[in-house]
Amino acid sequence: MEPAERSRVPRIDPYGFERPEDFDDAAYEKFFSSYLVTLTRRAIKWSRLLQGGSVPRSRTVKRYVRKGIPLEHRARVWMALSGAQAQMDQNPGYYHRLLQGERNPRLEDAIRTDLNRTFPDNVKFRKTTDPCLQKTLYNVLLAYGHHNQGVGYCQGMNFIAGYLILITNNEEESFWLLDALVGRILPDYYSPAMLGLKTDQEVLGELVRAKLPAVGALMERLGVLWTLLVSRWFLCLFVDVLPVEKIFSEPGSLSMATVAKLRESCRARLLAQG
Repeated sequence: MEPAERSRVPRIDPYGFERPEDFDDAAYEKFFSSYLVTLTRRAIKWSRLLQGGSVPRSRTVKRYVRKGIPLEHRARVWMALSGAQAQMDQNPGYYHRLLQGERNPRLEDAIRTDLNRTFPDNVKFRKTTDPCLQKTLYNVLLAYGHHNQGVGYCQGMNFIAGYLILITNNEEESFWLLDALVGRILPDYYSPAMLGLKTDQEVLGELVRAKLPAVGALMERLGVLWTLLVSRWFLCLFVDVLPVEKIFSEPGSLSMATVAKLRESCRARLLAQG
């Protein structure tokens, strides 16, 4: 590809991530030129749906969410559907009071340790960028550590909070979305026992054995533990693993009922093991 053609694809994507050196510009342009029609049609539908101001809870919204929320509407829809907006409205000033609370050096040091490790390929998190989102990330994680002292800070939460900041571009909204995820949607992922995390790792193992038996057999033969392989993926909710547009989306070919049944059986097995 000629340099003039190459320059048509920005080296930094809309979220601030640098495209790798081996990024296939031609394939991207070919895909995006056809997919742009779908994205435009989807954006128009979302704009019409949200004209009334609120985000309705309906089958239509559920269907739209599964197909993908345009970036310009994502923060608003997430805030509404997760309950984060309601929590923020009911607790005015709470986030800022958390930041002004009593210091916790141990919590602060744990968070600072991971700041430079968070999205090193994203220009918005580099210290040379003004403003640098590391300070925003620190604030969100510190406030959450004070808010949920039973969890405090766990590795992996930095990627979740960082991604939320990129989407919302708002500290306080990112905090309340983090609370919705860690505190209410996945409360047993980051608890001391981490039962939810262990359960979903087992569910993945069951799915691989059922859907990809050759891979499952290879894992068994090599004696590779699922926990060693995938714990990082789950702890950061796949934020630093999947393409950014696929994060926090529902499983495609599996119904939620199927996943729920798998979780129940795996959880029961883990509890039986003690």
